[in-house]
Amino acid sequence: MTLTPSHIIEYLYCPRFTYFEYVLAIPQYEERKYKVMRGREVHTEKLEQNKAYLRRRIGAVERYNDQYLTNDLLRGKIDEVLKLEDGSMAPLDYKFAMYEDKVYETYKTQLFCYAWLIEACFGCEVNKGYLVYTRSNNKLIEVPILPSDKQLVKECAREIQDIISRNFFPKATKYKLRCVDCTYRNICIK
Repeated sequence: MTLTPSHIIEYLYCPRFTYFEYVLAIPQYEERKYKVMRGREVHTEKLEQNKAYLRRRIGAVERYNDQYLTNDLLRGKIDEVLKLEDGSMAPLDYKFAMYEDKVYETYKTQLFCYAWLIEACFGCEVNKGYLVYTRSNNKLIEVPILPSDKQLVKECAREIQDIISRNFFPKATKYKLRCVDCTYRNICIK
């Protein structure tokens, strides 16, 4: 089984997401959430629109739209993979969100996963990624990506595979406020 960036994000939020959803097969029903559904629509719309001005600002010399990439542990669909003037590459991801002077960890983690996939599939270095906040007039934010960031998602992928293959019940998150609105709060042993 290959994982997605969502698996990594859920695992970092609480390792028990992996257990409940992928060992016990209890779904979260995220399709019912408005922002998830609207975000999927925005991705489709943005992939069809010409955003050449953003790419020129970044220094992109080539782009690959709607790329489905995979390696031994991870798979994902990237809105755009950009080849930059310096020979490196970068993921660009559209977000149906307002920019509030902060880049959420979930968005960063997704870019880290994409960086790992791009390096594995294209053989080019990735040291930054880009987010476009569609509800903030397509505000473009550059996110640095360090080797340690890519290593973190690789380690998480291995740990997730271990939970699934061994039917292992991991420790819950140490951040108990996350439990308040968790899908699994009624069945989780704290």
